[in-house]
Amino acid sequence: MTEERTPTEGADRGQQQQQVQIPVDMSNLEAIYANFFRVTGTPEELVLDFGLNTQQMTPTGPEPVKVSHRLVLSFYTAKRLLGALQWAVNRYENNFGVLETDFQKRVRGGALRQ
Repeated sequence: MTEERTPTEGADRGQQQQQVQIPVDMSNLEAIYANFFRVTGTPEELVLDFGLNTQQMTPTGPEPVKVSHRLVLSFYTAKRLLGALQWAVNRYENNFGVLETDFQKRVRGGALRQ
């Protein structure tokens, strides 16, 4: 697997920084799929919960989302993650077009195109 590099915070400010190659052991990596997340936290940490939302309606109401993984980050790490995610989404949108996150707009837009 190749690892892609994102611009460092210093490079964003026009400064050149030397990037250090950090070895990564992925031998115990377990991939999951999540289409649901929840963000909570404390003054010291950010807590991200991930799960699968099947949106199945039962006679007693909507089925609960099954949260399967929790990621706890310092706010410093969260800010670096935010930058990396912004970079990745911007690159995707530049290649494939803007991602509409409002479900209602996607449904209306898809209906108009058909």
